[in-house]
Amino acid sequence: MAESTREPILEVRNLVKHFPLTQGIVFQRQVGAVRAVDDISFELYPGETLGIVGESGCGKSTVAKLLMSLERPTSGEIFYKGEDISRLSGRALKAVRRNIQMVFQDPYTSLNPRMTVGDIIGEPFEIHPEVAPKGDREAKVRELLDVVGLNPEYINRYPHQFSGGQRQRIGIARGLALNPEIIICDEPVSALDVSVQAQVINLMEKLQDEFGLSYLFIAHDLSIVRHISDRVGVMYLGKMVEIGSDSAIYDHPTHPYTQALLSAVPLPDPDAREGRERIILTGDVPSPANPPSGCRFRTRCWKAQDRCSEELPVLAVPQRFADADTAVAHESACHFAEEKPHVAHA
Repeated sequence: MAESTREPILEVRNLVKHFPLTQGIVFQRQVGAVRAVDDISFELYPGETLGIVGESGCGKSTVAKLLMSLERPTSGEIFYKGEDISRLSGRALKAVRRNIQMVFQDPYTSLNPRMTVGDIIGEPFEIHPEVAPKGDREAKVRELLDVVGLNPEYINRYPHQFSGGQRQRIGIARGLALNPEIIICDEPVSALDVSVQAQVINLMEKLQDEFGLSYLFIAHDLSIVRHISDRVGVMYLGKMVEIGSDSAIYDHPTHPYTQALLSAVPLPDPDAREGRERIILTGDVPSPANPPSGCRFRTRCWKAQDRCSEELPVLAVPQRFADADTAVAHESACHFAEEKPHVAHA
């Protein structure tokens, strides 16, 4: 079904998160702000996986924390099924969190080493007892272990008795416990070996089909994002610079930053590597406490002109692609967006 004919399950509008920079020990005063997330908007549709990619420090994980209300936004709105949840607290927030769960990046630190697997997976039932009565909880935990491919007899083991991939399966089981509609995945496989990454990704795809889940999948590995995502958003220094279907982003990138990222993706085919132009970015990522004027990417962009320093580009379909087919026509925040097809095939 086309996106225009269905309602998003999650909608983010002009989301901003600035962390204050203070000076002084006793009498602290604000002297600036780290602009971790700076006015981004996107939608997540039922049953869809939206991938968010970008370099470390671009604001991806802050977006995840804002969606889970682990951080409060400086401004902007987050809508779940049409309701603004960005300022909820207490019981109202608790009710929403039942439907929006999170799988964390590091399975070695996100599981309490003093708790058994049964206690870890069953803990959400303590907070939401209406989901599973006390007498049914052990059976429910065993069922969840089986669903994620672990032996239900492991229920009394501790996290240190499992491998990294098994620990992440435990984290996924915990995320599934309350039957959520949305799971926020914050780099869920980056701490795992490559062979294990594929197993976990395949499990997540299977669970999505089985339970009708919507994923926001945050990662820096472009190959993994392409494998699991229906649409992809590219972030740079707190801004969303390009967003579109996976085929649009990977086969027809129009933003220079996306083109540079894709040119660095390893290719197994020697002939494809030979024919690909490698884009080497110069300079470092600017500080989010003092971002460049105009386009955030201009200090590293080979297309930058005077206009780029004076005018902030808007995320929109470039006019030159407005009449193109949907594989090409997608939103990009660049004054000089240019299609560069087949940059990389991950």
